[in-house]
Amino acid sequence: MSEATKVERSVVGRVVSDKMDKTITVLIERLVKHPVYGKYIRRSTKLHVHDEQNTCHIGDTVRISETRPLSKTKSWTLVEIVERAQ
Repeated sequence: MSEATKVERSVVGRVVSDKMDKTITVLIERLVKHPVYGKYIRRSTKLHVHDEQNTCHIGDTVRISETRPLSKTKSWTLVEIVERAQ
């Protein structure tokens, strides 16, 4: 049997909370076209992300990737910090 290759999802978002130990909350925004009116609407999703070294702070732009479930609400992990907050 051949091995099934799994594509790892990776997204970029902004850190909105770093109050938890080894966990950050990342806000991901996307534009969705309204099915009837055609107007683009801004939609957002908040995800809990594993940050092993507690390196991220509020306002940082980060790249995260999907991983196995680490807790009840955490199934994403930090890949890199794209841009630091001012």
